[in-house]
Amino acid sequence: MDLKLNDDQNMMKKVAADFLKAEAPPYVITEWYQKKIAFIPELYKKAAGLGWLGMMVPDEYGGGGSSSTDCGVVFEELGRGPLPGPLFSSGVFAAEIILQGGSESQKKIWLPKMCDGSAIVIPALSDDQIQWGPRSVQSRVVKTANGFTLNGTKRYVQDGDAAGHFICAARSENGAVILALVDRNAPGVSVKPTFGFMIGAAEVSFNNVAIGADAVLSAGGEGWRVIEGALLKALPILCAYKVGACQEIFEMTNDYTRTRVVFGQPIGRFQRVQDHCVDISIHLDGARWTTYETLWKIDSGIDASASVHQAKAVASEAYYQSCNFSHMVFAGPGTDYKHPLMAHSVLAHSLYQYLGTPLYHKRAMVDAMYPRKSALGVSPKG
Repeated sequence: MDLKLNDDQNMMKKVAADFLKAEAPPYVITEWYQKKIAFIPELYKKAAGLGWLGMMVPDEYGGGGSSSTDCGVVFEELGRGPLPGPLFSSGVFAAEIILQGGSESQKKIWLPKMCDGSAIVIPALSDDQIQWGPRSVQSRVVKTANGFTLNGTKRYVQDGDAAGHFICAARSENGAVILALVDRNAPGVSVKPTFGFMIGAAEVSFNNVAIGADAVLSAGGEGWRVIEGALLKALPILCAYKVGACQEIFEMTNDYTRTRVVFGQPIGRFQRVQDHCVDISIHLDGARWTTYETLWKIDSGIDASASVHQAKAVASEAYYQSCNFSHMVFAGPGTDYKHPLMAHSVLAHSLYQYLGTPLYHKRAMVDAMYPRKSALGVSPKG
């Protein structure tokens, strides 16, 4: 297993780094997070022009046809910002859902628009405020002569306010999960930003929303299987974004320990401060190696089902804890919203349980490694 970047990947990394320096330097990103601005349309279009939306989408549908590692390298650099916006939620996750569950006609209609930035499609999957998984889908659809009628409320939809359309998960009358594309401006759809110690989340409500039969992605009730299939490709990219964030926090914190002087010496000389930096380093390394091993497995055609869950659990915990240990070093100054650490701290809390908490993914990892007998079609008593 060789995890070194090749020349093309190093070039992608540099382009992304230069983009951040020119378009979103730290003081600008800090201001966005302070004002809870999670979507900058002009920046999103520029990212689309660089080919960062739909990087893993095949060329025939307007995407870049890039490998998972190529995409991960770019998103790692964007995570150093941390650059806000629906680059992951629409350009990676929603695109993978349509690739997995959409008809050929739906792929040809939607994917090119999502890749060039003219359409922003956001997954709105969980109705539950806490849990993740099939049980979190509680919205309901009732079959009509022309399609379905949708009712339900999706809480904490990441990048929901940026959406032009939603991929909504709902249960049919027989309890099966279906996925449907819903226009944000359709009658009965309302989007309300969610405020607090988070960014980009919104509550999306559907009140007797009419859905045409041609908008359904998974009429056969295989909606959650489609989501799980999309997550196997999408989650490692989100993990790479968190790796970049942890790297930035590590460097930012280390620089501070060299320049902050207390009692006549840099605070980096104090053992407790060194301990905090070591803790950040441990979390960073764990997130990096689990993430890039997973990306390597996907690109090599090796089963990565357990590794994906492991990477998500480790990277989410790493981002969250790296912020905590960095706050211990920066102390008071780091709690000012004008400080770049606060942008990371807010986003780390927002993404901690996004698409499943670390505990959820640890359990899923074990299930993937050691399938339960019932999952293999064998009676638990057998």
